[in-house]
Amino acid sequence: MIKNLLLFLFVSCSLSAAAIQTDTSAYQTQRLKVNALLSERSQKFGQYDQSLSTRTGIFGLQTKKDVENSNEILRQIVLNDNNIFKELKILMEYKDQQVKAVQEEANSVNSRAQNYMNAIKKLQDENQTLRNETGKKENFSYYVIAFLVLVLAGSTYFFLKKLKEQGLTR
Repeated sequence: MIKNLLLFLFVSCSLSAAAIQTDTSAYQTQRLKVNALLSERSQKFGQYDQSLSTRTGIFGLQTKKDVENSNEILRQIVLNDNNIFKELKILMEYKDQQVKAVQEEANSVNSRAQNYMNAIKKLQDENQTLRNETGKKENFSYYVIAFLVLVLAGSTYFFLKKLKEQGLTR
């Protein structure tokens, strides 16, 4: 019975570990996406800083084209930020899913442990009941044996008494 219990626990832990591994790899992939987007954002900020310092106009002033170029880079940064927020939202959903899975697993383990404790308690109570019944049967057996010994002793006494009476009268 213990072998079956241990086998069951091993199989259930293996299955849950495989499910968590899949979630973890998806989470890692999502983290890599977010990190790539953050790297791209940093790169675009470098481009934006360069574009702000670019002055191709007369007397070292910025031209309309320079400002438009800076604004386009800034627009790309904003679009990239929007993508980062989307990917972070997905990442947080993965994290929430992992937390939920861990909580469900903990609840499942607690439930199984409680069920095992209840089963053990029930078996212990049943074992105690059987011991009590066995003790009562042993006591009953002792009473029967004592009764039979008394009956045998009484019969022997009366039988010997009758034999003595017959031996005396003859």
